[in-house]
Amino acid sequence: TNMFTSIVGNVFGFKALRALRLEDLRIPTAYVKTFQGPPHGIQVERDKLNKYGRPLLGCTIKPKLGLSAKNYGRAVYECLRGGLDFTKDDENVNSQPFMRWRDRFLFCAEALYKAQAETGEIKGHYLNATAGTCEEMMKRAIFARELGVPIVMHDYLTGGFTANTSLAHYCRDNGLLLHIHRAMHAVIDRQKNHGIHFRVLAKALRMSGGDHIHSGTVVGKLEGERDITLGFVDLLRDDFIEKDRSRGIYFTQDWVSLPGVLPVASGGIHV
Repeated sequence: TNMFTSIVGNVFGFKALRALRLEDLRIPTAYVKTFQGPPHGIQVERDKLNKYGRPLLGCTIKPKLGLSAKNYGRAVYECLRGGLDFTKDDENVNSQPFMRWRDRFLFCAEALYKAQAETGEIKGHYLNATAGTCEEMMKRAIFARELGVPIVMHDYLTGGFTANTSLAHYCRDNGLLLHIHRAMHAVIDRQKNHGIHFRVLAKALRMSGGDHIHSGTVVGKLEGERDITLGFVDLLRDDFIEKDRSRGIYFTQDWVSLPGVLPVASGGIHV
């Protein structure tokens, strides 16, 4: 939080500027060491799931809004039973009158356990813990842990970095994986001459904490360039990244011992 306050806090508001964009930054190793980073990281997640040597496959439940909690749980079960590793709450699914969060958590946990029992695999559903207050967010994460599910989800830009870091600390202490959705990122990073590039937001997320984050994909319905996208995929995943301007990596970055974040190819890869 203080990093962004210092670097982009006031300067973007100066009336002398027509446009300004933060393309990249190098984070000193001494500063990186002050962060816990992802609750678990890529290797620990694979150990928890006992799944190695292949991508993890998941999908978002659609329609995103309108299903009852029971029908939502049924869709989760059918997807997991059909072979997926994960299913996911859409970022818009929160606690609406037609499906309150507690009901959704219960039916999704039931679907999860049923699919696990029938397949013999460890499955997961990203339960959206994003809420209007940090206290409510933590209440949802605690309920998810009590149900015994392996993973929760948070919208880190709409929820805020402070809330995200608190949730990441809780997830590490209590054995929960944390999936990060990047809702609202395009407001900040889409304009080519103004804002903050997503590689900066991705670096911030790796420090704040998250085991997965949507990194976009080159072939889907959402905007993204191939080499640039692959560049910040490396920034999320690798321990040490060499400067490579052709891939949008303007500084060498050493993450010291910070765990890696699993990049999620999101945005309709079939389109």
